[in-house]
Amino acid sequence: MVSFFKSVREDIATVFESDPAARSYLEVLLCYPGLHALWAYRIYHWLWIHDLRLLSRWLSQVSRLFTGIEIHPGAQIGHRLFIDHGMAVVIGETSIVGDRVVMYQGVTLGGTGKEKGKRHPTIGNDVIIGSGAKVLGNITVGNNCRVGAGSVVLRSIPDNSTIVGVPGHIVLRNGKRVVISDPKEISDPMSDVCIRLAAEVHQIREQLQQHTQAVLTPEPNLTIDQEWDTYSDGGGI
Repeated sequence: MVSFFKSVREDIATVFESDPAARSYLEVLLCYPGLHALWAYRIYHWLWIHDLRLLSRWLSQVSRLFTGIEIHPGAQIGHRLFIDHGMAVVIGETSIVGDRVVMYQGVTLGGTGKEKGKRHPTIGNDVIIGSGAKVLGNITVGNNCRVGAGSVVLRSIPDNSTIVGVPGHIVLRNGKRVVISDPKEISDPMSDVCIRLAAEVHQIREQLQQHTQAVLTPEPNLTIDQEWDTYSDGGGI
């Protein structure tokens, strides 16, 4: 119980750190469904790990009814998770969420099929997942990553990366723009397009240069005999 109330104080402090709209403790306590869902999760997760599975699942559905946020009792969630607004957030059964993670509305940590065992994502520490993003399957999103709003992430992502698009591809890694040319690296459709465009532009430049040289190269001076032959063939007046 002491640990629970310690977590409650920590969660409230996280709201003030993460949301500039938070103005008072009473407002945070009454008006933040992400907090309510997280506190309910801690209760029914305890029931889950103590084999009270049906009661735990039922309480999770009650929590979803009131908050709009569905966190499966079997999910593992670290410290200082902040779910902003929260409507339609779904965190699947085998999901693992690290510390100091921020999720916005519409985020899904889901599976990709009917496989058994670990089938949901693992999210590292200090990760921000934008509105409507979908992270699917038994993949890992590394520490200090950013997932853009509306992105669909289907492959594991290394630390310190920014991912956008459908399917999600890395655009920044360690603060630098990424263009992946090695097929052994993480698949990046945008990089593939950039590489093809660069090759086509290079080819067009070479052809244009050859054409320009051919046009600008002067014809050799004709000798008197060559001029006479041209005149005899009808080239003269």
